[in-house]
Amino acid sequence: MQEYERNILEQYNIEVDSTRKTRGAVLCDGGQGLFLLKEVSSSENRIPVLCELYDRLTDQGYTNVDRIILNREGNAVSCLEDGSKYIVKQWFRGRECDIRKAAELLDAAGTLAKLHIVMQKELEQSVMMAEHMKEVYAKHDRELKKVRRFMRKLSPKGEFEFAFLQCFDEMYQWAEAASAILEQSDYDRLYEESMKNNCMIHGEYNYHNILIQREEYHPGSVAVTNFEKFKRDVQVEDLYYFLRKVMEKHGWKERLGDNILNAYSAIKPLTKEETEYIKLRLIYPEKFWKIASSYYHSNKAWISVKSIEKLQAAIRQTKEKEKFLEQVFSYCL
Repeated sequence: MQEYERNILEQYNIEVDSTRKTRGAVLCDGGQGLFLLKEVSSSENRIPVLCELYDRLTDQGYTNVDRIILNREGNAVSCLEDGSKYIVKQWFRGRECDIRKAAELLDAAGTLAKLHIVMQKELEQSVMMAEHMKEVYAKHDRELKKVRRFMRKLSPKGEFEFAFLQCFDEMYQWAEAASAILEQSDYDRLYEESMKNNCMIHGEYNYHNILIQREEYHPGSVAVTNFEKFKRDVQVEDLYYFLRKVMEKHGWKERLGDNILNAYSAIKPLTKEETEYIKLRLIYPEKFWKIASSYYHSNKAWISVKSIEKLQAAIRQTKEKEKFLEQVFSYCL
């Protein structure tokens, strides 16, 4: 156990026998169970709201979520002398959802639907609201054009810049299509109703944050973790994000994607407006925009081979996604 781990854990009424590194945190094991020690990366002001969300979920019977443990002084955040701040969370004995196993992905989609049903209650403390999608797409479009202007002026151009400029018009067609559908859609009403009904989303619902618990503790039970990015938004934003992440790993296989949507809808039926929302989110070339944004805000003197590979993957996956959209959503560009 490292010194900083000991200094933090001494502030809690828990006994820890061993620690080990995990994704961006430290797992602490002891007689009282498993805990996660994690540095506070977001605003500390978000922690009380997060604690209230955990309490609300537990009160409504949804116990398969991690939750923050208070230290001996009754505080959610513990500090070290150097000013660094940490939280300790109750954790689960299990493993991450296996993206190669369709059954686990369908369970995760169903779990998300159950979670959304209980995440429609107003909290006493204010919850961050998601930005309106029209504003988001407008900003993304401006940034894409800015990156193109910048690259056109470059001399000499590298392999990344040539590849980006070559595919830009084709990829930007998808961005324009998404914006056009958004303007004609019922998104405004869906967004307003979501805000009015205090609908909240996880904010980062992916297979890393979904744990399949060990059978000797909770047979077949799915636990959801890391709610730090939760906010008020259209709830199927979580479903879109989960679906996109899975589909990118599975080559946009229509049958699996359709089954994921059905697994969610079997518990929380998707409305026409929600289905349309997922479609227009999938149409937008988000991965292409992220690569462009990362390039523009990075050191352009050296472009890694990985960046070029990511760009090539985004172009390839867009072609795969085109078939998926046609088969599952009856949409053609």
